[in-house]
Amino acid sequence: MDLLHSWGVELSVHLQTKYSRYEGLFSLASTVADLHTTFFCWFPIWFHLRRDTGLRLIWVAVIGDWLNLVLKWVLFGERPYWWVHETRFYGAGSAPSLQQFPITCETGPGSPSGHAMGAAGVWYVMVTALLTIATEKKCPPLLYKFLHINLWMLMGLVELVVCTSRVYMAAHFPHQVIAGVITGVLVAEAVSNVKWIYSASMKKYFYTTLFLTSFAVGFYVLLKALGVDLLWTLEKAQKWCVRAEWVHMDSTPFASLLRNMGSLLGLGLGLHSPLYNGTKKKNTSATFKVGCIIVSLFLLQLLDGWTFSSENHVTFYCLSFGKSVVALLIPTALVPGALCRICKGKREDKNL
Repeated sequence: MDLLHSWGVELSVHLQTKYSRYEGLFSLASTVADLHTTFFCWFPIWFHLRRDTGLRLIWVAVIGDWLNLVLKWVLFGERPYWWVHETRFYGAGSAPSLQQFPITCETGPGSPSGHAMGAAGVWYVMVTALLTIATEKKCPPLLYKFLHINLWMLMGLVELVVCTSRVYMAAHFPHQVIAGVITGVLVAEAVSNVKWIYSASMKKYFYTTLFLTSFAVGFYVLLKALGVDLLWTLEKAQKWCVRAEWVHMDSTPFASLLRNMGSLLGLGLGLHSPLYNGTKKKNTSATFKVGCIIVSLFLLQLLDGWTFSSENHVTFYCLSFGKSVVALLIPTALVPGALCRICKGKREDKNL
């Protein structure tokens, strides 16, 4: 593995040396590829334009990131920014010098890449949804072929930029991002074939959330009992990151787990709330849907600005979980319900 890692470090150094002018693009690509973008941006848009696609996005993101967490605990993947300092591969010679950035110092194991895996799954869902819409609209064969080729090429380009950005940032080795892309597409395809997610009951949402959380925590406890320290990477991140403030608690495995479980539970609560059921029965217009999207995105940006201290880990994890629940409640229930009541009040005023 050391030889494979050394090739990855050489590629990182090459990218940082030859393409330093694209640092802003790579930083943006890594930021946008985070599943945070799916929960706070893509989901509200798709949910109100095409409900089933929105639901599929959340299920693919949650299941994919949960699987990513388990795989990382099993594979014990290194990250370039600390491996280069601890390896004996270079012997008496000097190790390559890697730059670090504010988003370099993630605290979990490196394989497979969560950014590459999440982006692959999410974009696979969106591309297949657009192609399905084109089929339903009886798009001419030539235009459909054009869309088919160009949408998949766009996804490939996005994945290439995301993967390159993760290697450039010294957060991942090349084989880790490749593994992430392949796993992400497989998860998206598997979840897309599960039909009950579109009509799951609140009980099913609750038990699925409970099972996924219990499995991950139980797996952690089991490995810890066997003497395996699954938080070994946090110490490495704190030791080798050039700036302490770049080590973020929200990149730890448990923060990721609670964020995803909160999102799934929030989706279930939103879909089965009286507010959502009241709007679902009505024939909502395009104007109403656009209004829901705009208001939801605005409120989610406000929610996103709410940050909290990570000094107390229990409080931090609880608040992260609660924030994720609210983030899914806003576009599914709170905003549609509020706008529906406002529109109903205005119609009643006109009738007086």
